[in-house]
Amino acid sequence: METKYVVITIILVLILVLGVVQAFQMNSLKSAVTGNAIASSSTGPIDMTGWTEQERMMYEHHGTLPTRLQNGNVQTAPASSGMVGGC
Repeated sequence: METKYVVITIILVLILVLGVVQAFQMNSLKSAVTGNAIASSSTGPIDMTGWTEQERMMYEHHGTLPTRLQNGNVQTAPASSGMVGGC
């Protein structure tokens, strides 16, 4: 019966330590990630003149630039493998 309590205590301590470590990891990620998905060298909003409504929606909702703008000095975040939000 005593070994059962020791095993449960060890598991609880490991979960607590894992939670503390992940809290520090999330805090460091929050400080490294900005709210914008696009890292641009210029300040201010991106010029959207000439964009279609579909391109505007994809930028505003998903943070992706049209393919014709992705070459050159504009960098984008890594593409995700799945669709977010189901739309």
